[in-house]
Amino acid sequence: MSKKERILLAAQEQFGEHGYTATTLKMVADHAGVASGLVSHYYGNKDNLFLESGRELIDQMLNILTDKAKEGKNGLEALGIFVQAYFDFTMANRTTFPTLLRSSPFSDEYPHLDRTHIADKFKQLIDRIEEYIGQGIEDGSIREVPLPHTSYLVYGNIVGAVRTEFLTPFQIDNLFKEACQFIIRSLAKT
Repeated sequence: MSKKERILLAAQEQFGEHGYTATTLKMVADHAGVASGLVSHYYGNKDNLFLESGRELIDQMLNILTDKAKEGKNGLEALGIFVQAYFDFTMANRTTFPTLLRSSPFSDEYPHLDRTHIADKFKQLIDRIEEYIGQGIEDGSIREVPLPHTSYLVYGNIVGAVRTEFLTPFQIDNLFKEACQFIIRSLAKT
């Protein structure tokens, strides 16, 4: 792994654990095992590093989720696989994924940060969900539902389940499994 990649991973872990405000570039450098100046050299400032940390995670996640969803035989199956893969990704990346919760355009942790570019990345996830729902309506596996509203509602359920898992003290067994089943039950054509 290159020094630049180590810095990005360290930033994801530090922002995920401590949040934007409490994380310093020195903390990131120390965690990555590099000189402090190297962080600034590659990423400029903390805002840029924070946003790049989120963008990189979303790109990585979207590629994995999209590849897995190709296994679906219809829109409903593709959506179910996509949603389950989202949950699997969050658990497999438990130390870095909270950075996405914190860099989300819906986060109020650092309200002055321009999240326009990160919002565009999150929108790609929502668009992919809408694509699977539309495919399911066409192939008859998903009942008629309003688009894009339903894609935002599905995304909201996914994000809510993840935020509950990561940011609350609640211990709910099988939360992700039930959230996925809830989404599928809600959309399946009966």
